[in-house]
Amino acid sequence: MVKSNTDALGIIFPNASDSLVPEMVTDRTMASIPFGGRYRLVDFMLSSMVNSGISNVSLVVKQNYHSLMDHLGTGREWDLSRKRGGLNLVPPYAGAGVKMYRGRVEALASIVDFLEDQKEEFVIMCDSNIVFNFDFNQLIEAHISTGADVTVMYEKRPIPQGLVNDNFTLRMQEGRVSELLSNDYRPGVQNLSMNVYIIQREALITMIRDASIRGLVYFEKDILARNLELLNVQGYEYTGYTARIADRKTYFDENMRLLEQVNLDALFPEELPVYTKVHDNAPTRYAMDSRIKNSLVADGCIIEGEVENCVLFRGVRVKKGAKVKNCVLMQNTIVEPGAQAEYVVTDKNVKLTTDRKLSGTDTFPIYVAKGHTV
Repeated sequence: MVKSNTDALGIIFPNASDSLVPEMVTDRTMASIPFGGRYRLVDFMLSSMVNSGISNVSLVVKQNYHSLMDHLGTGREWDLSRKRGGLNLVPPYAGAGVKMYRGRVEALASIVDFLEDQKEEFVIMCDSNIVFNFDFNQLIEAHISTGADVTVMYEKRPIPQGLVNDNFTLRMQEGRVSELLSNDYRPGVQNLSMNVYIIQREALITMIRDASIRGLVYFEKDILARNLELLNVQGYEYTGYTARIADRKTYFDENMRLLEQVNLDALFPEELPVYTKVHDNAPTRYAMDSRIKNSLVADGCIIEGEVENCVLFRGVRVKKGAKVKNCVLMQNTIVEPGAQAEYVVTDKNVKLTTDRKLSGTDTFPIYVAKGHTV
C-alpha cells in the first residue's frame, strides 16, 4: 500500500507532447504509448506520485484519450480508486464555454474551479514524455526550503535533435532561474527543463485567472519567462535515470537502453515500484528449438523462432523460422514463419507475413502503424 499523506496534488498533461511522435498518437495520447515491454508512459509518472504519497491526481486530456481511459480504468492498480481524491480524468469539454485548449494556461483554466475545491497546499504539474522514477517529496522539500514561488525540475544534458524546436532551458544564478529560453539550439550540455513544476495551489489559481483574463495561453512563455524578476523561480536538478521521448528514433533508443541491466536497475529500484494495468497473461512460452539473446520479453509471448536484442511486449508471437533482431514489437505483433525484421518498431496488432523481410537502420528504424499487415 502506498503512502497518502503528502500535501500535494498532481496534474498530468497526457497530450502536451503529442506533436513529437505524430505517427504514434493518431488514436492515442503520448501518455498511453507502450514502453519497456509491459508499461505505458503514464505509468511512471503516476507511480512516482503515488509512491510519494500523492493520492489526488488529475489528467487533463485533449483528444484521442480512449486508450488512456481503457488503461487507467478506475485507477485501482495505482491505489487511486478512492472516495476522496484519487484519479480524475478531465475531458477537453469539461464545462460550458470551455474550448479545446492550446497551452497549459487554457488547460488549467478548465479546471480552476476544481482546484479551488481541493485542500492540498501544493500542485505538481508534469507532462508524460519523460520516463523517470522519483520521490516527489524531495522536490517539495527543496521548494519549501528555498521559499520559491515556482520550482522547475531540470537535468543537465545536450538537447536531443527532436527537441530543438520544442524545449525550454534554464539559465540560473545561485539556484534561481534568471532566464527561461524557448527552443534553445545551443550545442553541448544545457540545463534542460523536464516540464515538471511545483507551485502553491492558491498561487496557481491566481496566476491562471489573471492569465486567462489577459488572453495568455502558455504557462512557460507567457507567465514564467515574462515574470522572472517578480517571481522567485528556482531550479531543481534531477540526476537520476531518465528516458526522454523526443521523436520516433528516441522512442526506439530508449526502449533499447533497457536491455542493459544497469539501466533497468536504475529505472526500477525496489523501493519505488512501477505499477501498471494487470492483464493476468500466461508466462511466455519458449519452443524447444527457439533462440533468444539479450532481450526484454513481457508475459504472454510465444517464441518459436530467433530473437536477439529486442523488446517484446505482451502477446507477441515469433513463429518458427522467423528472425527478429534489434526490434521493438508492441502488443500482439505476429511474425510469421520465414519473416525477418531488423531495426523495426511495430505498433499493436501488426502482422509481418511469411518470408517478408523488413530492415531499417540504427539511425532510422522502420515504424509499422497499428493494425497493419506487411
